[in-house]
Amino acid sequence: MATYEPWNEDRAAEIIAAKAGIEGAALPILHALQHAFGCIPTDAVPMVAKALNLTRAEVHGIVTFYHEFRRSPPGRHVLHLCRAEACQAMGADKVAAGVRAKFGVEWHGTTDDGTVTLEPVFCLGLCAIGPAALLDGAPLARLDTAKVAAALEAAE
Repeated sequence: MATYEPWNEDRAAEIIAAKAGIEGAALPILHALQHAFGCIPTDAVPMVAKALNLTRAEVHGIVTFYHEFRRSPPGRHVLHLCRAEACQAMGADKVAAGVRAKFGVEWHGTTDDGTVTLEPVFCLGLCAIGPAALLDGAPLARLDTAKVAAALEAAE
C-alpha cells in the first residue's frame, strides 16, 4: 500500500525544479508528482506549464492522454489487471468481470470505500503465468476472482 503526501505547493515546486532541466522533462515531472501526491493535482498543472514554457492546455493534454496519470488520488490499494492477449487467452476477461462485479468498480475507478483502484494494464510480461496482475506493485499470477479477493483481503 502506497502512502502519499498531501498536496503542498512548495513540495511540488521542489519536484518540478529537480527535473525541469532534463530533456523531455514533462513526463518525468508528472510521474514524480504522481509518485509524491498519488495523482496530478489540478494546481500542479500551471506550475509544470510555467516551468517548461508550455501552455496549461498542453500539460493537461499530456495528463489526460496517458491513462497511467490520475487526476484524483487512488484507493489504498491499486490493482493493475493485465488485459493483453496472452492473459485474455487464459481467462483474464472472466477475472476482470468478476473483480468489477465483486467490488463494484469499473476500470480507472475506485471502490466507494476507497479500498481499491482498478486499472487495466497491457502486458506485465507474466504471460506464462496468466492471468496476471500487480497489487500495489507486487505480481499476482494464475488468477481467478477468488485469488484476487484473497490477495486484497490479505493486503488490508
